[in-house]
Amino acid sequence: MRIEHIAIWTKDIERLKMFYTNYFDGIAGEKYTNSKKFFESYFIKFDSGARLELMQMPGLSSDSDDTINQHIGLTHIAVSTGSAEKVDSLTDELKKAGYTVVSEPRHTGDGYYESCILDPEGNRLEITV
Repeated sequence: MRIEHIAIWTKDIERLKMFYTNYFDGIAGEKYTNSKKFFESYFIKFDSGARLELMQMPGLSSDSDDTINQHIGLTHIAVSTGSAEKVDSLTDELKKAGYTVVSEPRHTGDGYYESCILDPEGNRLEITV
């Protein structure tokens, strides 16, 4: 497995995109917009292959102590498992071990198959293909 990307919720997606592209030589992909949820995101790719997902949506809290609800700032680490079957089995294994499943495996509007769990410290871990 490998870390697929790290995600940050922001209040100003264009400003954060410019920061990572101007100062860290990141290359921004096309903006993804979900008009039903008022969600927007960019993936920023770096020479090493690492990716950063910048996300924006109205109504997010600044309370980083709330592990269930989304909040401004670092939001999750995404781990690529290599297959949808592995996403399903790992999510099930973690659920049976007592970890909190924030979202069951599903297809997202931007093309991912993923689930989301909380690690022992309450950090969001997105499990994806």
